[in-house]
Amino acid sequence: MKKIALSLISTSLLVFTSTAQAAVDVCIFDLLGKSGESFQMAKEWALAAKGWGVEINLIPRQDEAVADNDFKAGKCDGVFMTAMRARQYNKFVGSIDSLGGIPNNEIAQKAITFALDQRSAAKMQTNLAGKQYEVAGIAPIGAAFIFVRDKSINSIEKAAGKKFAVLSYDAAQKAMVQRTGGQAVPSDVSNFVAKFNNGQVDMVGAPAYAYKPLEIYKGLGSNGAMFNFPVLQVTADLVIHPDKFPAGFGQKSRDWFVKNLPKSFSMINRLENGIPVKYKLNFSAEEKLKYQKMLRDARIDLTKQGIYDVGMMSVLKKARCSVDKANFECTLSGE
Repeated sequence: MKKIALSLISTSLLVFTSTAQAAVDVCIFDLLGKSGESFQMAKEWALAAKGWGVEINLIPRQDEAVADNDFKAGKCDGVFMTAMRARQYNKFVGSIDSLGGIPNNEIAQKAITFALDQRSAAKMQTNLAGKQYEVAGIAPIGAAFIFVRDKSINSIEKAAGKKFAVLSYDAAQKAMVQRTGGQAVPSDVSNFVAKFNNGQVDMVGAPAYAYKPLEIYKGLGSNGAMFNFPVLQVTADLVIHPDKFPAGFGQKSRDWFVKNLPKSFSMINRLENGIPVKYKLNFSAEEKLKYQKMLRDARIDLTKQGIYDVGMMSVLKKARCSVDKANFECTLSGE
């Protein structure tokens, strides 16, 4: 009888141990798959998660829509994708990528650090249609710059009537292009640069991260240019189903992402410096101020429409004014 009891206890322990150590699946969107920078960062994160008692099985996805659909279908317990697409799960975090909200990398690091602070933990969690979601990390991808096939388009005003590739699921991009008189051409992250390279559109916005992998230089040719003025900051979010992870996992993960920020921005600075100077179109201080005001007006309008989160707009302003206290908007209300 004693042997049977011991056997049952041993079996129960084995079942418990195997359950506790069962790997959780996380889909990672990276245009370059396993060889991309995002996937490499995810591998480092998964290694850190082992120390928190969680075995992570990383699933590479080169199509962001597929990664999102796999998450929706329950094929992944978490997903890493651009904040513009992740905004559907958490508008607060997804609003970091707002127009003109983060004008440089120093402010970006501040903003992400503020957002991931433990005091914002409650804002990382959402309940949508009875399902629990939690943002377990935010990673910078870099500032989005405007690339043009013809350098005679050397100002925002000259974008009027031009075709601009926009991500179809981001209403903010479409609104901004229409605001400048341009023609918004609905696209996806898998083909927006291809449309620029083959001449279907005249303009496209993208971070330096995409320059070599997506061969933006082909669309630039010998007559193109890059507006050396950040329109917005592109970030990626790690969204998980918290019930699939141990209690407290989300905060440990967010703390890891904050600790990793200097390394991420070092990579971003390297990639931005890698774009040939011959393509970079610089603006005067007066022009930059004019465009900052234009983007601010658009951002406030989009917040009123409910596209951006009011709370995040406050966080971003705090980050901007903590770095640049003399900025014109620091004494203005509205955000």
